[in-house]
Amino acid sequence: MNCILFDGPQREHLLPFTATRPVADLRLGILTLREKWERHLNATTSTLTEPYLTQKYPLVESSENTYINASFLPVRALVARIKNLASHELLVYDGQPVAFRGRQSDWKRLNSLQNISCGDLGLTQVQRNWHLFIHNEQAIRDDFALLTLGRKSREIDPSNRLLGPEDQIFIEEGADVRAAFLNPSQGPIYIGKAAEVMEGALIRGPFAMGAHSHIRMGAVIYGGTSIGPHVSLGGEVKNTLIFGYSNKAHEGYLGDSVLGEWCNLGAGTSSSNLKNDYGRVAVWNYALKKYEQTGLQFCGLFMGDHSKCSIHSTFNTGTLVGVSSNLFGPGFHDRFTPSFRWGGNPKVLYRLDKAMAVAHNAMQRRNRRFTEVDRQIFEHIFNAER
Repeated sequence: MNCILFDGPQREHLLPFTATRPVADLRLGILTLREKWERHLNATTSTLTEPYLTQKYPLVESSENTYINASFLPVRALVARIKNLASHELLVYDGQPVAFRGRQSDWKRLNSLQNISCGDLGLTQVQRNWHLFIHNEQAIRDDFALLTLGRKSREIDPSNRLLGPEDQIFIEEGADVRAAFLNPSQGPIYIGKAAEVMEGALIRGPFAMGAHSHIRMGAVIYGGTSIGPHVSLGGEVKNTLIFGYSNKAHEGYLGDSVLGEWCNLGAGTSSSNLKNDYGRVAVWNYALKKYEQTGLQFCGLFMGDHSKCSIHSTFNTGTLVGVSSNLFGPGFHDRFTPSFRWGGNPKVLYRLDKAMAVAHNAMQRRNRRFTEVDRQIFEHIFNAER
């Protein structure tokens, strides 16, 4: 079965995170959506996404293909129904296409395919940016069970203080966890390969950290938080998702938030996640071109890939920052800053050549390359939002 993950109509509502990647490569819990699907399907996948992303995320199509809406989280019952699809059958959930068997040409005529409902499955779908932190706690639990089944954790160093069942802590090979306080009583704690939890860190599950990431001394990490690979994390963090290769290494509060890759929060940066009037929070929606009500009382910061802010930056409740903006200056930043903006004024453009030079330098520090394809993606986003 040749499996292809497609973006679906949710893509525009998940900007700025989908400006630089397909929906399938959003991280939720420990794994990306693609990694979840590939494990459940026991197959590799390719991607149907926007044309400007296809060189980095190519489509591989054969004579018979199964297209899957990457915004849905896989569960066993759903995977079974997808595998049983016949040619030109379309699986739908709450009016949304979930999967179909056919060719890319069928995409333009989905309504003509034979519809099969899977409304009885109670599926989880990522349709908005805040769904990432809403579903993150359960996703950590599900991924923990998936990744640790039949495996044995590295021995927990006796210098750590545990509060809760030891079998809810899994430490991969090469990880260094010493003199930390680990509390898995409310959910599992997963420590990735070659990761480091420094002494004095306080961690309450559900929590997950990716390979080669670091938790700094004295960090206070509450449940529902997960970080991808090569992240440096410190200060106070709650119910937050960081995709990878980003830094929030110093003091400051971050709660109910999502950061992309290659972000950097300067020392002392804090984000509000609760309005003074305790009201519901609205967040900018790229697709609607206006603020959209989340229905949430707690909602913090959304920051796209390669964006950065100076020391002691402050963000208001429900702030959204696009790709590769460099923010500095006194007071709260605007609740919506588009991509490639400079300073505290959303109308001032960040020079593209300088933005790409910074991205190159940041990636080089982690032995990653800013490629010609990355340059083309930057140019597309820059021209779309200038």
